[in-house]
Amino acid sequence: MAAFRYYRFAAALSAAVFVAATAGCASRVELRGNLPNKERLAQVTVGSMSREEVAEILGSPSSVTPFSSDIWLYISEKTETVAFLKPEILERNVIAVRFDKNGVVQEMKNLDLSDARELRQVERVTPTSGNELTIWDQFFKNLGRFGAGSNSVDGF
Repeated sequence: MAAFRYYRFAAALSAAVFVAATAGCASRVELRGNLPNKERLAQVTVGSMSREEVAEILGSPSSVTPFSSDIWLYISEKTETVAFLKPEILERNVIAVRFDKNGVVQEMKNLDLSDARELRQVERVTPTSGNELTIWDQFFKNLGRFGAGSNSVDGF
């Protein structure tokens, strides 16, 4: 009978450990952004609608291009994060609305994850003047700098 209790306890403990371990690895799906539904997008007509009419139908854009306000972007992204790992992009949609000089819709594009491009970071390093000190250099150079009874630093 004692052996049965031991096995029952061991099985319960194993189940609890398994549940705790797998709960930490659960994935989390997040949806971010402002993507208008297809019915509202169908209401926007190229060549005849103004910025104000587009804003009334689609709402304010997620972003406006930085160098000119001629392109409005409506961006939505769905990501999945597993435990502590880097989030994985499952889906990305971008609606780009381009306006002409008079503020009338000139073009609408629907871009998704297949249209994305990988950006490379610049590898060069900007040189700086001064000494490169190790942690030991910094520690030993600061040992005698501060006086015991004074509140000043370096005589100031």
